[in-house]
Amino acid sequence: MVEQAVRPIVEAIRAQAPNGWTDAVLHGRAGRGGTGVSGGYSRNGQNWQTGVPNPYEELMALAEKLREDRGWEPVSLEIRCRPSGEYRLVAFGDAISRVTRTGGGFQVVLEADYRLPQPGRHQEPGTAAPTGDPDLAVARFRAYLERRAAILGHPEELPPPATAAAVEEAERRLGHRLPADLRALYLLADGDGIGYENRYLFRGNAWLSLQSMVAESTEWGAGERPWYGWDLEWDAVVFDATPADTVRRCGGHPGWLRFGSSEDGNFLAVDTAPARDGHPGQIIQTGRDYDEGPAYIADSVTSLLGHYLELLDQGAYEKHGDHISLLEPDRDPAPQQIIGGDIPDEVPPTLQAIHINNVTHLVDLTPLTAAPGLRRLHLNRSATADLTAVRELPVESLRVTLSEGDLTPLEAHPHLTSLDLTTTAPVDITPLTAIPHLRGLDLSGADVLNLPVLAGLPDLRYLSLTARQWTTLLDEGKVPPALAAARLADADATLDDALAWAARLGIDTDNALRVTGTFKTVDG
Repeated sequence: MVEQAVRPIVEAIRAQAPNGWTDAVLHGRAGRGGTGVSGGYSRNGQNWQTGVPNPYEELMALAEKLREDRGWEPVSLEIRCRPSGEYRLVAFGDAISRVTRTGGGFQVVLEADYRLPQPGRHQEPGTAAPTGDPDLAVARFRAYLERRAAILGHPEELPPPATAAAVEEAERRLGHRLPADLRALYLLADGDGIGYENRYLFRGNAWLSLQSMVAESTEWGAGERPWYGWDLEWDAVVFDATPADTVRRCGGHPGWLRFGSSEDGNFLAVDTAPARDGHPGQIIQTGRDYDEGPAYIADSVTSLLGHYLELLDQGAYEKHGDHISLLEPDRDPAPQQIIGGDIPDEVPPTLQAIHINNVTHLVDLTPLTAAPGLRRLHLNRSATADLTAVRELPVESLRVTLSEGDLTPLEAHPHLTSLDLTTTAPVDITPLTAIPHLRGLDLSGADVLNLPVLAGLPDLRYLSLTARQWTTLLDEGKVPPALAAARLADADATLDDALAWAARLGIDTDNALRVTGTFKTVDG
């Protein structure tokens, strides 16, 4: 029985409770992939001590029981208990309802396949011709290998060439033709790996075989993620590459073909879909450390090989056993992001993101107009009285505490896509209905005079509100029509509260399991 599977978990919560506790809550998720828990203990309704035990084996046993009885995999659950032994379990199949606990509330995914639009998809495409030269690339590659061989004292063994048919098949699977210079290199060698040993010819990056290139590029795909499973990154911003308007502002693009791997989640890629000022076949760095946009490396493989030859000529390398590391000169790039404190006295014109933290006076945003490329402006535990400066900037993600409640400067803002608004006075949100690209909105910290006007935001995809605010919208039938995800922002909301709210948004929660009981110890 489920009750028998729950009781060991309740026992573990009670056994590790601090003195004086009156209530405890465990939020958990369990399935074949393991378990995860959060929650804490309270005293007389006041949060007191965070942290509850993670009784792994007991949670896995409960998940197994629910999988057998109801076919749920994985399962989300909440267990609340008291020192008396009273407990209440609420559980449901996570894959079905898509209701999950998130910091300080709950989120529900209403449209699982929705992807956030990336600004780079709509950028003006490049029209320039490729700068790569296949004959010159081959000559430089051979010269590069010869100079490496002279340093190492022997030539480096490379795989046999790829056949023209193999290259054409790879291009068919990729959906893109390779740049002519990279194509020519594959007709010399199919990457730089022999067995499990790579030569790392592209400055610390292993040159991938055609097969590995196809696998990496097609698995990576468009670089977009669905709402379901996210931590709701609805305020994500992709920064401009350097130089600007050379590479599309995307987290990923199907025209970025990965041909080199640093084997740490980062890759070299040829860009077959450049932005306005770019060239087809230009080289970019992408991957794990480039969520906010790729780094521009060179205009072609041909140019990159020329740069490697220059480094060797300059002696800018180190020999480590049977490997060569090319050394780039130290650079002091212009800052793109500032985190912490107030706005600096001199705002760098290259600034694209700023987080203003813990400023006690009202922040004057006017100096930020010196950064014409500013895209993220977050005031954290800081406030401003005037948003006029934002009107003149291409800000896409704005988090702000507004002291006087005037949103007029944001009306018809052409770039703003996400807004997290806190207010110290009642605010009229009518100007938000004229923002053409607004996709994400958090009003849970705002005193809003006219919530029902949100129904006039047909393209809004994410909305975060308190329970009281949601009740107002739902009672009046004014929920924005195209929401893909929503958040219930009350920190003290229970899973029952969240399921009732999700049901009003159209999620079927009728199959949720609720079990109550009282656990007694042998001597109790």
